[in-house]
Amino acid sequence: MLKSMTGYGRGEASGCGWLVTVELKAVNQRYLDVVVRLPRYYLALEEKVRQQIKGNLNRGRVEAIISISDEKLEKQPLTVDTDLAMTYYNALKELAHNMGIPVDITADKLLALPEVLKANEPEWDEETLWPVMAAALDKALAGLLAMRQQEGQRLQADLEKRVRLISSQVEVIQQQAADVPRTYALKLKERIGELLEGVPLDPGRLEMEVAMIAERADITEEIVRLKSHLQQISGVMTAGGAVGRRLDFILQEMWREINTIGAKAANEYISHLVVEVKCELEKMREQVQNVE
Repeated sequence: MLKSMTGYGRGEASGCGWLVTVELKAVNQRYLDVVVRLPRYYLALEEKVRQQIKGNLNRGRVEAIISISDEKLEKQPLTVDTDLAMTYYNALKELAHNMGIPVDITADKLLALPEVLKANEPEWDEETLWPVMAAALDKALAGLLAMRQQEGQRLQADLEKRVRLISSQVEVIQQQAADVPRTYALKLKERIGELLEGVPLDPGRLEMEVAMIAERADITEEIVRLKSHLQQISGVMTAGGAVGRRLDFILQEMWREINTIGAKAANEYISHLVVEVKCELEKMREQVQNVE
C-alpha cells in the first residue's frame, strides 16, 4: 500500500513533572529532511528526536516542533545584567547628546533591551525528560503515519484507475498498430511512384527498400515494453514500502515509449490515443511526486 509524504501529527505526554507537546508537519521532499525546533535549553536532545523520526519515515521534509514545560522552570529566578544595562544607558545618553535630543530613558525600556533581563538556565535531567519526550513523539508519529496512510490509499486508488485507463488505450493502439507497417508501405510506394513516374525501377529492389523503411514504423516492441511497465507499476504499488522514486522512474520510461510510438506510428487514430496516454501519464507523475 502506498504512503503519502504529507501529513500532520500531534502528541502530548507528561511524567516526572514534565509536560511535553510534539507537533509534526510533513511535506514533499526528494529525500528525508528532518528539522527539529526545540527550546534552546534542550538542544542536546535534538539528535535523539531526529533519529526517532528517521526510524519511522523514509522521505519528505518533516518539521518537529516541541514545547516543554515544567513546574521548576516556572519558578526560575530572573536576573538583571546591571553592567549591560548601564552600558546601554550611557550609550543612549551619548547618542541623545550628540543628536541634540532629549533623553527619555526609563527602567522598563532598559529591561526590554536584549539580554538585560535573563532567566537562569534551568537544570534538567535527560533520564527523566527523554522518556516523556519520546512518548509524546511516538503519539505524534502515529498520527502522522495514519494521515499519510489515508492519503496514500487515495493516491493508490487514483493511480490504479489511470493504469486501467492507459491499459485499455494501449490495447486499442496495439490493434491499430498491426496495420501500420502495411499502410505505411502502401503510402510510401504510391509516393515513390508519383516522384519517379516514367523512370524504370527494379521491382524487387523497390519492394525490399519499402519493406525496410516500413519496418521502422513497427511499434510492436514499444507496446510490449509499455505493457510491461504497466504491470510493474501495479506490482510496485502492492509491494509497499518507500516506492515513490521507483514509480517515478517507471513513469519516465513509459513516457519515452509512448513518445516513440507517437513518432513512429503514421496513423491519425494512434496519434490521438498517444496524446490521451500522455495526459494520463502526466497526471500520474504529478501524483507520484507525493508518494513516499
